[in-house]
Amino acid sequence: MSVSNPVDSSIRDHLAAGEHREAATLALRAYGAAIHRYLCALTRDDAAAYDVFSDFSLDLWRGLPGFRGDCPVKTWAYRVAWTAAQRHFRSSSQRSRTRRLETTEISKIPAESLSIFAARSERWDRLTELRSLLDPAEQTLLTLRVEAELPWTEVALVMAESDLSPALLRKRFERLTAKLHELARKHDLRR
Repeated sequence: MSVSNPVDSSIRDHLAAGEHREAATLALRAYGAAIHRYLCALTRDDAAAYDVFSDFSLDLWRGLPGFRGDCPVKTWAYRVAWTAAQRHFRSSSQRSRTRRLETTEISKIPAESLSIFAARSERWDRLTELRSLLDPAEQTLLTLRVEAELPWTEVALVMAESDLSPALLRKRFERLTAKLHELARKHDLRR
């Protein structure tokens, strides 16, 4: 697979050199803020999003040395985040405990990667309100396609359901767009 993204190339170079800490740090710096926003929208709860982001960070840290390179690192990172979110949603306790990062290396992840809370504009708040009306799979589809700008084949990889082809995802996205327009009209959010 050819890599055109300079961040991906740098992460892959670090991995090839056995520099796993540097690769993980770079991946979190590059994609952490967007993934954190995605998890906030998906969980609808900042505390839960922080827990899922912590799980995601740990999973990324542990999994990156085994990354096969079958897709861009960004796509793989969103897959790791989606998997962490699914574990959260399946959890019967809804993560009543806070899970701390476990190794000393992981605790060295730059603070800016773990404390990614941006001020929200009025437009962002309206979008968040609309998103809260969607189920997690719809939110994920919207985030991956619109915010992360992943191609349909990579969206299918992240969501990794057996019935998801790029054509089916495009059709789901069309229905989702229509649903969002209807919700925006119904809730008077078209300002």
